[in-house]
Amino acid sequence: MKLLTINPGSTSTKIAVFEDVTPVLTVTLRHSVQDLKPFASVNDQFEFRKRLVLEALAEHDISLDFDAVVGRGGLLRPIEGGVYEVNEVMLEEMKHPMRQHACNLGCRIARDIADMIPGCRALTADPGVVDELVDVARISGSPLMPRITTWHALNQRAIGRRFAADLGDGRKYEDLNLVICHLGGGISVGAHRHGRCVDVNNAFDGEGPFSPERAGSLPAGSLIDLCYSGRYTQDALKKRISGNAGLAAHLGTTDVAQIVKNIEAGDEHQRLVLDAMIYNVAKYIGSMAVAVGGKIDAILLTGGIAHSDYVVSRIRNQVEFLAPVTVYPGEDEMLALAANGVGALKGEIPVKEYTKA
Repeated sequence: MKLLTINPGSTSTKIAVFEDVTPVLTVTLRHSVQDLKPFASVNDQFEFRKRLVLEALAEHDISLDFDAVVGRGGLLRPIEGGVYEVNEVMLEEMKHPMRQHACNLGCRIARDIADMIPGCRALTADPGVVDELVDVARISGSPLMPRITTWHALNQRAIGRRFAADLGDGRKYEDLNLVICHLGGGISVGAHRHGRCVDVNNAFDGEGPFSPERAGSLPAGSLIDLCYSGRYTQDALKKRISGNAGLAAHLGTTDVAQIVKNIEAGDEHQRLVLDAMIYNVAKYIGSMAVAVGGKIDAILLTGGIAHSDYVVSRIRNQVEFLAPVTVYPGEDEMLALAANGVGALKGEIPVKEYTKA
């Protein structure tokens, strides 16, 4: 099987060509502020980004004879996890999304390129809006604000399947109880019960542990007071929750490796703040034990910050009494997209239909 995977991000578009799950080509197309300045919205970048993808394929002599093009999932309405055909309903919603993010272009570019190739399928898998919460996990303390999920679904579910395969005892992701923590610019912690993520924090909007870029859960009364203080506009406050928050707000940087160097050089304030983030992550991992009845087969740590021995060792020390800890540093969303695509093409993963609400 020959596949093209497409992963649009805020300042880049990543593409990769696979033969089954073996990468043949990986390219990151960078987009400067000046490149994106002419576009009033993310949707307006569609033709620009698609053209760059096609030009990159031509530059590397990659012929358009793919069996499938798999695009990163956009911010659709909440759906079950899995692989979805990119259909007209999905495309229409992505033209008028509830939230703006470059990932919304993934399925649109995938469908346009697939339509250029006879017999090629356009697919997407495990978008960040995957919602498999049990009913009791949806209820917050206010009926005005039910809990929703926006998290690292693609990477978490891929890591769950990878761990199951690594066990080598025939068990699958669907047979296990796992707590999976993605440690990146945002941090999400999911309770995976037999192949479904039954509880997870909303890492996009601010819930759970704070992270390099996000504030996580905040004292509600203080937040309301700040909203009415007149000190900040609505947009400025949103950046104080996501963007200029977490480590960025406390320390002026999101570079965990540099923070660790500063700690080793004797900076006790940076130690306190980073250790507080680690403590919050560990506390949230512990809370997810409740969602799987205390019976955890493993705790999995993944994402870019999982490369940090300082962070991983301290999380491990705080949570390994619950279950063994296994670390998968970094994230490989391109491989995750390809693996889902190959599984769908071979009939090993069912392809779901996205329908109107």
